[in-house]
Amino acid sequence: MTELSEGHDDPFAPHLVASAVLDDEGVVVGWSRRAQELLGHPDAAVVGRRAFEVLVDPRDLPAAREAAATCRRAGGWFGVLKVRHRDGRPVEMGVRAHALARDDRVREWILTGAPAADVLEWQRDRAILDGLCRRSPVGLVVHSPDLRLLRVNRAIERVTGVPAADFRGLPTGCFLVPDDARKAVERVRQVLETGRPLVYSEQFVRLERDPRRERVAMVSSFRMEDPSGRVLGVAELIEDITERHRAQRRLALLDQAGSRVGTTLDVAETARELAEVMVPHLADHASVDLLQPVTRGEELTRALAGPLVRVGACSVGAGQLSPPHPQGEPVEFGSDTPQATCLAEGRPVLEPVLPPDWFSTEGRQGTHAPDLGAHSLIVVPLAARGLVLGVMTLWRSRRPDPFEADDLTLAQELASRAAVAIDNARRFTQQQQTAFTLQSSLLPRAVPDQSAVEVALRYLPASAAPGLGGDWFDVIPLSGARVALVVGDVVGRGIHAAATMGRLRTAVHTLASLDLEPDEVLSRLDDLVSLLAAEQEAAGERPVGEQVVGATCLYAVYDPVCGRCSVARAGHPLPVVTAPDGQVAPLDLPAGPPLGLGGLPFEAREIELAEGSVLCMYTNGLIGERHVDVDTALTKLCAALTRPADALERTCQAVVDSLVPSRPNDDVALLIARTRMLPPDDVASWRLPLEPASAARARALTTAKLTEWGLEHLAFTTELIASELITNVYRYAGGPATLRLIRERSLVCEVSDTSHTAPHLRRARTTDEGGRGLFLVAQLAERWGTRYTRDGKTVWTEQSLTGTLA
Repeated sequence: MTELSEGHDDPFAPHLVASAVLDDEGVVVGWSRRAQELLGHPDAAVVGRRAFEVLVDPRDLPAAREAAATCRRAGGWFGVLKVRHRDGRPVEMGVRAHALARDDRVREWILTGAPAADVLEWQRDRAILDGLCRRSPVGLVVHSPDLRLLRVNRAIERVTGVPAADFRGLPTGCFLVPDDARKAVERVRQVLETGRPLVYSEQFVRLERDPRRERVAMVSSFRMEDPSGRVLGVAELIEDITERHRAQRRLALLDQAGSRVGTTLDVAETARELAEVMVPHLADHASVDLLQPVTRGEELTRALAGPLVRVGACSVGAGQLSPPHPQGEPVEFGSDTPQATCLAEGRPVLEPVLPPDWFSTEGRQGTHAPDLGAHSLIVVPLAARGLVLGVMTLWRSRRPDPFEADDLTLAQELASRAAVAIDNARRFTQQQQTAFTLQSSLLPRAVPDQSAVEVALRYLPASAAPGLGGDWFDVIPLSGARVALVVGDVVGRGIHAAATMGRLRTAVHTLASLDLEPDEVLSRLDDLVSLLAAEQEAAGERPVGEQVVGATCLYAVYDPVCGRCSVARAGHPLPVVTAPDGQVAPLDLPAGPPLGLGGLPFEAREIELAEGSVLCMYTNGLIGERHVDVDTALTKLCAALTRPADALERTCQAVVDSLVPSRPNDDVALLIARTRMLPPDDVASWRLPLEPASAARARALTTAKLTEWGLEHLAFTTELIASELITNVYRYAGGPATLRLIRERSLVCEVSDTSHTAPHLRRARTTDEGGRGLFLVAQLAERWGTRYTRDGKTVWTEQSLTGTLA
């Protein structure tokens, strides 16, 4: 098929058309040379004869006679007839006939014809051109070389509202606003000068008669030339794709919102993400206001009402001010505002065009518009699971086109998706707060009073990881003015880890009260962790990422009387010690297996700590950041501990500032202790032989020392306690006894021997001769107990320095 772009000459043009003249009787009186070329009949064979006899096959006579009759009635005819060629074959011809009157008496008929195929092709080309000009939905604009309009079709007429004939001679772009007109002129000039066509170019345009509405047009342009190459102008095909473009933009915004909104389980961050997605794709300004309980992660009810909090806000343009109300502060809307209506009724509000006096109406001054130039408004509720969480407000001030119903539908869809994400974040916040409350209740709230060490503590939960950690620390006063320092970390995260941490902390307290050695404490904890893991296995509780399979722990016992510290660790990071002269080094300790492996030994190491030494204990979250090498982190930790004389709180904060990022990936537990020594004058110790007179000797020594200390009011009870404990050693133990008195926050009386036999408290019967010694001790002392060492045991008591029983 011949392409339309090649063009076709009019088959009825004088140099192409075949013609004949018939008189009123149908006799041929004229025959053209072109007719002879097409049909083969010379003029001598045709002129003077009836056309039906020479040119029409008998089989085609009915159609020819019908055409002749119509022609006589109408004065003319056009159609396709079969005409007989000289060789007898039929030739389809497109024939036009019309009457020609020579005078009042003579009438002749002029017949012009061309091959039917050429006629049909030419008519098709004309129909296409007519369709482009009259019926095509795609606009056609023809520009002259001097950038004036030559022709526009009816599609352009419908869009602009200007009759097509009125465009002729007007400058290019005359029906557009000035900015868009300049772009249109430049586009046409480029095609005109370069000859390169422009194909499917998206153009944003506004008509002069409706400058507030922005349209999107798909433009294709090409330069027109005649056969000699002379430039005739530029033709543009223009399709209005505004609705298609908006639909694509809405789909793209929905897709973008799906990937950008709700990336975290943080209420405020999700609200900010929602506001940022809206600008500038849908609105010039966006704000998200949530009910205050939502921002705190509290449970909601249908009847809940209260102040809103501006959580997210965004505005277009670097020079444009953000919405005036600061984020994070309560915001109030008057009862007549769209926001109040939306919140109360749970339905969206669309104000396509705001009148100039809209903001001055009483009750609307509290709408918190970004500027008074805003001309269009949408307010949609943020509703999830049947509850309204807040409202989202969208404004347009820079974009001239107002919000439409489709924009409202899109805003509702985006708000609905975001509301679910916000509610998920609220629920997560609620669960986190519950979990943190549980965790906080399991951690020590205050450092207990004791004389052995000065302590500074920090607990920093991970903000870049979900769930709770199982990190903990503890300071546990022990008998004999000693103190136990503990730092541990349960493997895993979540409620299970926090609950297990609480169980381990309770177990450590229980074991510490037994005055066990650090390695023995870790052995008992190892058994407990193995038992907990076995219980979970048996119950089928295998929460992903939460199952407790082990823990690490560092346990130290410091004695301020002798300045010795016994330390053991179970797979835990090494503690760091700073000497009083500022020398810092990790403490060399056997690693020990993590708790929960079972069957492996732990080893304690005893070290001397001078008064004023700083002991730093921590969990792996302090030095285990993913982007920092452990050795580098340990070096930074040592550098932060080089000033042992500084206030411990300042040192503790320096460690945090040096090693902990703003959003740590793991929980951090940090315990820093500065050692103290009891003055020698506050400690008295005597070694007594195993003989009956030792009890009297103990009473005399005790009374003398308490008199020296100014504690005469405790002499009677203390000498009785010392006498009874020494007597027990004489009766039931072996080897010499050691009596020790310690004056600190309480009066401590200790009696040590080489036996591992446990003293037994019982109530003696009236007929028993003995068995009342420990009962008296228990009644006279505030606390008492027994601790065991490798060399024997020590029975200790504590009394208040005031002499009153608690």
